[in-house]
Amino acid sequence: MASVLVVEDDQFVRSALIRHLTEAAHTVRSVGTALEALREVAHFRFDVVILDLGLPDLDGSEALKMLRGITDVPVIVATARDDETEIVRLLNDGADDYLTKPFSVEHLAARMAAVLRRARSSAGEAPPSPEIRVGGLSIDPLRRQAELDGVRLDLTRREFDLLAFLAGRPGVVVARKELLAEVWQQSYGDDQTIDVHLSWLRRKLGETAARPRYLHTLRGVGVKLEPPGPSGAEPPR
Repeated sequence: MASVLVVEDDQFVRSALIRHLTEAAHTVRSVGTALEALREVAHFRFDVVILDLGLPDLDGSEALKMLRGITDVPVIVATARDDETEIVRLLNDGADDYLTKPFSVEHLAARMAAVLRRARSSAGEAPPSPEIRVGGLSIDPLRRQAELDGVRLDLTRREFDLLAFLAGRPGVVVARKELLAEVWQQSYGDDQTIDVHLSWLRRKLGETAARPRYLHTLRGVGVKLEPPGPSGAEPPR
């Protein structure tokens, strides 16, 4: 079972979450403010954080950015906000998943299970592959490090998993459904999640969707990674 940090200032919701998670045999700690949450993750190891956005001392989205500065623990954002722009921003800021309030305990359990599967898989329960090289990209699955032209890339856990999966199949178009299954370990999901992470990854690779070098999207088909052509030109399709 998992070690869970619940960050929620509503005492009724907080108590209900603690009761449900404890009954499911998880170890639970809980706090009601963003600053308390930062102290908790700095001193204790958690498998997942459930983060409410409406905190009294600091907006949860700002707390998310601060959490990402000190830990890569999976974060599930719990929010009453259902605006698409806001959700995209949260994913960009490092959220692993989100739940829109009100949500059922069954929904929470399913999202937690998916996030924990992904985290444990990326932590290396399976033997890591040999180092991958594609053009100027060098990816070390054992150390979970990636470099571009000798410069180390600062990647989140999900960005690394996505890059490594695509780089392990250079030149092969990977369907979005396969990316969801293999990288996110979900049988279904929103393509927007993939688009957000691809956009974030492209920025770190120094490219854009309009001027790709390594990552190429084939509309309605999928995504492929391949080395750039001569002098950094886009390879022929």
